[in-house]
Amino acid sequence: MAGVSLIKVKACDDGMRLNRWFLKYYPGLSLGRFQKLLRTKQIKVDGQRAEASLKLAVGQEIRVPPLDDEKSPAVVKKDFVSAKDAALIQSLVIYKDKNILVLNKPSGLAVQGGTNTSRHIDGMLDALTFEAEEKPKLVHRIDKDTSGLLLLARNRKYAELLTKAFREHQLQKTYLAFCLGVPSQPQGEIKNKLLKVGEKVAISDDGKPAVTQYRVIDSVGQKFSLIEACPLTGRTHQIRAHLESIGCPIAGDDKYFGGERKKFSLLSDKLYLHAYKINLSPLYNKKMELTASLPSYFIETLNAAGINVKEFAK
Repeated sequence: MAGVSLIKVKACDDGMRLNRWFLKYYPGLSLGRFQKLLRTKQIKVDGQRAEASLKLAVGQEIRVPPLDDEKSPAVVKKDFVSAKDAALIQSLVIYKDKNILVLNKPSGLAVQGGTNTSRHIDGMLDALTFEAEEKPKLVHRIDKDTSGLLLLARNRKYAELLTKAFREHQLQKTYLAFCLGVPSQPQGEIKNKLLKVGEKVAISDDGKPAVTQYRVIDSVGQKFSLIEACPLTGRTHQIRAHLESIGCPIAGDDKYFGGERKKFSLLSDKLYLHAYKINLSPLYNKKMELTASLPSYFIETLNAAGINVKEFAK
């Protein structure tokens, strides 16, 4: 029988509860046996008696008693990522440090799977481990047809920080939308409440509060406009429904504009909504803004419409 082991907590397990740590590395250990080992002080952290709910910190030392067959670490089944998909998702990385990854997601690629969606970012994350011990984690999402910035957390600590920051709307996000029509005011705030109706959302007094700030960057007569939109809340399809509600539907939007776009020959069959910029300064405690360049179809259409895109094509 093997002896007692002293195991240091890895960076990837920082913040994990003790019971979850044992579940991860000792999947054969029953709950009852685990609790008995705690009660009899056979499991300790830094030499002290520990509770199952104790949050671990990197570098702490866990005393693990002989566990016979239960001591085998969990075998983590990795998702199969084809060489083609691995190359694709790695090519989307525009920023990387030890805590986060940032992708410039193309329009048409879903963030997560669903009905009739088998190819998605979530299924390719094993190709983004790089030098880390585990794959990154999704902390927010953008619509399948929206292009642009998507943040991933590379460890548990930043997964919790980012999830909280997005939930509390601490990180300002800026989108660019190419719209049919021009708002009556060059800038303003849209506060129409939104109600989920099937696969769409509708303006309704019975809906949830939603606020979007907008600014017209450029326009072509009353026909087209390039609009900067900053959602202050995070409702489904918020920007799409809000801009449509002020008479400026986003080009290429089947849900909120439909076949009308076919009247405009310069448009492609993609949605012209791009997650362009995010302010990460609150997370890093210093000035930190990231931008994602516009996709080629977006740039080509803006050029064809006569809108200057030099600032956004970098």
